[in-house]
Formats: sequence, structure tokens, C-alpha cells
Amino acid sequence: MLPPDRWAIVTSGIRAIAEFRIRHTGLPMPSVMICAEDLSRGKPDPEGYLAAALHLGRASKDCIVIEDAPAGIEAAHNAGMRVIAIAATYPADQLRAADLVVERLTDLSALWNPNQGVIDVNGRPAPVQ
Repeated sequence: MLPPDRWAIVTSGIRAIAEFRIRHTGLPMPSVMICAEDLSRGKPDPEGYLAAALHLGRASKDCIVIEDAPAGIEAAHNAGMRVIAIAATYPADQLRAADLVVERLTDLSALWNPNQGVIDVNGRPAPVQ
């Protein structure tokens, strides 16, 4: 599990729905959540991702975004971030702009040790900042 200060949720949805979905799935509530009501411009504008990086105290280049939509991929790249796309909402061929496309979120696992994070993609570890 990643430490709470190392990840965020950026959504074009409203906070109440995002919080409901997080609670419903049993996921931990992130310390940083950027929602529609926090933004003046939506995706593909990078505002949301830049705000999340700022709140996390991280440089954009050190962030990896997990996305499921072309506009979100564009927003993350516009923010200078790398993107892993999940081919759930859109087919993989519409997500090719991402740095990596996987079929399911369960194809990924994230681990954190004292020095760095690792996102494991189908058994192949990839270090992250």
C-alpha cells in the first residue's frame, strides 16, 4: 500500500460521489482529492493534476497517473506526467497516447519501501519516485 502522502485522486466528478465510491469499494480515503468543484478547467487541461502534485509536494515529472480516458491522458501529459491507462472505459486502441496500457486495474500493484515506490505491471516491477 502506498503511503497516504504519496497518492491522490483527481476526478472530473463531484466530491460527494467520489467519496461515496471510495467508501463503497473499501479503498482508503486519500489525503489529497481534487474534484470538479475545485477546478476552473476540466480535463484535458492539466489544472487538476498540477494541483494534486502541488498538494503532494511532488514535481510533475515524478508523478505517474492512472487513467481510463483519452482526455485524462492528455491532461496528465500536459502536466508533464507519465500515464498508465486502464482499458476499461475506453478500448485500448483509444488509449494509445498513454505511456503504458493495461487491460485491468488488477494488472497493477503498488508497493512502497523506505526509498522508493514500485508499480508492478503483470509481474514486471517498475520503480517510481
